[in-house]
Amino acid sequence: MVVSRSGLAGIGVFVTNAPGIIDPDYRGEIKVLLYNGGFQAHYVQHGDRIAQLIIAPFVPATCREVQLLTETARGEAGFGSTGT
Repeated sequence: MVVSRSGLAGIGVFVTNAPGIIDPDYRGEIKVLLYNGGFQAHYVQHGDRIAQLIIAPFVPATCREVQLLTETARGEAGFGSTGT
């Protein structure tokens, strides 16, 4: 995953589609799309650190169709239901 660096995000420059997901079988050059939401121009120089790469394991999921889901403590409570 490609994500913004906090130093740049703090001035309004961040990775446009963060987190940018890189497929496990991708072999090309990694490009980073940046957005400047600040009020001043920001120039990127060769060698600047503009993003962070997070390496995570890929675990393929196995899905199966069910007719009924079991009950949980959370139930159908949606956004904001955990107190945050």
